[in-house]
Amino acid sequence: MLIATEFLGSVGVGVTAPQFFRANDGEIYVVKLKNNQLGGKVLASELLAAKIGSLMNLCFPSSQIIEINEETLQKNRKLTALIKNQGKHFASRYLPHTNYVSIHNLRKAANISEMAGILLFDHMFHNPDRAHNRKNLLIRKEDATYKLYAIDNSHLFRSGRWTIDGLNKLSTKIQVYSQYSFGVLLRDFLSTKDFIPYIEKVKNITTATIEAIFEEIPNEWLPLDERQALLNVVKLRCTLVDSIAAELLRYMQQKHH
Repeated sequence: MLIATEFLGSVGVGVTAPQFFRANDGEIYVVKLKNNQLGGKVLASELLAAKIGSLMNLCFPSSQIIEINEETLQKNRKLTALIKNQGKHFASRYLPHTNYVSIHNLRKAANISEMAGILLFDHMFHNPDRAHNRKNLLIRKEDATYKLYAIDNSHLFRSGRWTIDGLNKLSTKIQVYSQYSFGVLLRDFLSTKDFIPYIEKVKNITTATIEAIFEEIPNEWLPLDERQALLNVVKLRCTLVDSIAAELLRYMQQKHH
């Protein structure tokens, strides 16, 4: 777990009002606070995405829980206006010098095939926000190449304020999200072989691993009943990976014809 050492101010965009912090590793992070206007489910979704994303080897910025302690709180009056007590929040490493992905710069990226993993993840956990929000895919020049990154996983299961009833209704639903860059990727850039390694990675995620991930979610973020409901649906969605991938591939084949 990271420890926040310095408050650097507001990011200035985003419904969850993220803030910049420096952490004890010296890096700058974009931090979503547990008392954001959408609540703790946003942070639970972000941590879930970070952990499963790591298992799938997805191109998410490195992310983890960050603690903001009393010492850091007392250093800045603006921070104490945002947070009243010390606690655990969610931090994603800040990527400077990025641009939003568009049809004009997408072909520059050296890791376009990795978008197959992002699309599979987003369809497994009903995250249409990345398809609709053009600010959730970034491109960044690194050395001599350009690399794509996917950010912001606060709206898994279609909302930062999902309900247990809503989760259950989405538990077996399979739908293709094909707006903006997602549609371009499915039509013009990705192929069946790009999805295969990510499907296999999902199949290698055990029930015990998923349960261990949920044990890491702080109690202050998610009550027990909602935690159990989310756990059950995440387990189920992982078992549906073949069907979800098949629907994506069917869409691709239709568009190629």
